[in-house]
Amino acid sequence: MVAIRPVLLLGLAVAVAACTKAAAAPGSPPTDFGELEPLPAVTVPTTTTTTTTTTTTTTPPVDTPPRRIVINGTGDVNLDPTFVRTFPSTGYEDAWTGLFGLFTTDSLTIVNLECAASNLGTAWEKPWNFRCDPDALPSMAAAGVDVANLANNHSMDFGFDAMLDAKGNLEAVGIAPVGTGADASEAYTPALFEIGGRTVAVLGGGGVHPETGNWIATDDRPGMTDGDDTAAMVEAIRAADEIADIVIVTIHWGEEGTTRPRPFEMRQAQAFIDAGADGIFGHHQHRLQPLGWYRGRPIAWGLGNFVWQAFPAEAKRTAIAQFVFEPDGRVGACLVPVVIERTGHPVLRPGYGGPCVPDGPS
Repeated sequence: MVAIRPVLLLGLAVAVAACTKAAAAPGSPPTDFGELEPLPAVTVPTTTTTTTTTTTTTTPPVDTPPRRIVINGTGDVNLDPTFVRTFPSTGYEDAWTGLFGLFTTDSLTIVNLECAASNLGTAWEKPWNFRCDPDALPSMAAAGVDVANLANNHSMDFGFDAMLDAKGNLEAVGIAPVGTGADASEAYTPALFEIGGRTVAVLGGGGVHPETGNWIATDDRPGMTDGDDTAAMVEAIRAADEIADIVIVTIHWGEEGTTRPRPFEMRQAQAFIDAGADGIFGHHQHRLQPLGWYRGRPIAWGLGNFVWQAFPAEAKRTAIAQFVFEPDGRVGACLVPVVIERTGHPVLRPGYGGPCVPDGPS
C-alpha cells in the first residue's frame, strides 16, 4: 500500500460468502482497490504589474475525482509470544503470510489489537494479561495494517503507561492507534486518512471492560472510550461525520462465545449509523457472526479471532470483513472466508476473486 497519512484532530441477514468477482488464484489477489490519492495541489497566484494596473491570475486547483475505496477489517490480533507460542520459531511474519498480500493492496486495513504493545508496566490484576512484543509491530505494518483499535479489555493489561507507550510504538511504524488516549478528548479522536479523493475517519470503541478496575478515559486520566455509552459514541461519530466523507467504527462489544448479535448491539449499531457511521467492524465474541445491514450501511457483528490460537475448532473459522465504497455512493460488503490453519497463522480460503460487488441494500 502506498503511504497513508493519519491525522489526529482534537476535540441479520447476510451469510458468510466469498466476494464475487472473476476468480483469481489465492496467491495473487487483484490490485484495483483504489489506492490513495494525494491532496489536490494548490497553485500559488502569480501577479503581473504595469505602471498603471495590477492583474492577478490564479490557476484553480485540479479536483481529484473520487475512486473506489476498499476497507478491510479483522477481529482479534494477539502478538504475545507467550500466548501464540509458535512465534518464537516461525517469526512474527507468519501471522500475515497466509493472506497473500491482501492488506497491502487495499485502501485501508483495520484490526483489533488485543494486547499491550509495550515493554513497560506491571500486570493488571485480572485473569488474562497479554503483552504484545513491540518487535512484532514492523511486520504488522509491512503486511499492510493501517489502524489498530486499542479500546478493548487487554490494551491496558500492563497499565496506563504501557498503553500510552504502545500508542507511540504503533505510530512509530506507521500504524494509527484509535480508541485510547491520554484523556477522553484524545481517546474519542478519530484517525483521519485522505484516500481516493475522500476523507475517511476511523473511531475505536471499547464496549468490553476489564474484570477489575476502570479503564474509561476521563478529562484528566488516560484510558479508552466507553463503547457501552451510546450517547458518547454518537457524539464522537457526529463530530467525525462533520469532517469526513466516510466514518468507520471499530468496536469491541458483544458476549463471548455467541454467534448472533444481542439486542443491545443492534440498537447501538442503528444509533451509530443514524449519527453518520458508514460501516461498523465488531469484535470480542471469539466466534464469527454474520454480516448485517442498516440503512444501506454494513455491520460486521462479530469478526471472531484472527491472529490467535488455532483452537477450539469452532473458533478457527473466521473472516475478513470487506467494505467497498464506490465513487457513485454505492456500498458493497462481504465476509472473506479465512481459517486459522495453525496457531498464529490465518489463511485466506481459495476462491477470493476481488472486491465485494456493491449489491447490498441501498
